[in-house]
Amino acid sequence: MANWSDPQVRGSAQATGTVGTRDVAFDAGLRSYMLSVYNYMASGVLLTGVVALLFAQWEGAPAVLFGPGILKWVIMLSPLAFVMVLSFGINRLSTGAAQALFWAFSVVMGLSMASIFFVFTGTSIATTFFATAAAFVSLSLYGYTTKRDLSGFGTFLIMGVVGLIVAMLLNLWLQSSALQLVISAIGVLLFAGLTAYDTQRIKSMYAYVAGTDMIGKTVIMGALSLYLDFINMFQFLLSFLGNRE
Repeated sequence: MANWSDPQVRGSAQATGTVGTRDVAFDAGLRSYMLSVYNYMASGVLLTGVVALLFAQWEGAPAVLFGPGILKWVIMLSPLAFVMVLSFGINRLSTGAAQALFWAFSVVMGLSMASIFFVFTGTSIATTFFATAAAFVSLSLYGYTTKRDLSGFGTFLIMGVVGLIVAMLLNLWLQSSALQLVISAIGVLLFAGLTAYDTQRIKSMYAYVAGTDMIGKTVIMGALSLYLDFINMFQFLLSFLGNRE
């Protein structure tokens, strides 16, 4: 029988207990971290949807979104500017500034997305949104729980997005409905893959930022990544399956 009073036995038990406590604390911190990411992401999507719906109900919205003038280009390009500022300037921004930029980005994204209410039926928008939400939850859950390393897919997916952007720019000139259909289908698949990949990447980041000043900004950048995955998957799916007005 092992001697309970043996200092080596007691030391081993204490070490095991310390490791177990550390693991429990890490898991609790990880859950809190991921919950914050999802809360910011979902709140951003909600804010975008509300702004888009309210702006679309304004009688002057069609003239702004589809008419001549520089304002429509400001609305279209502003989200990209916010993404670039957050992506390249996050190290120089405070957590509060990053949060403010995220909310501002969600607002201008809502102004930009108001155009879908003039192109697609309300029923198809709602149906596509809930289908996207269900797919997003499933894919993100897979990315969070899988033991498979998805990092190898990252380069492939990002290269695919670059190719997709090139094809979209080309189609602005060609105006091909067949090419647009292909672009939409590929876009859905790419951002579905990115949802799982980004979730795993965001989860793995916690080990590096836990207990540091960077955790707040990492939450914002994680929420931004998942927000973009969701919105792009929704837009491509709507373009692929949505009923037009």
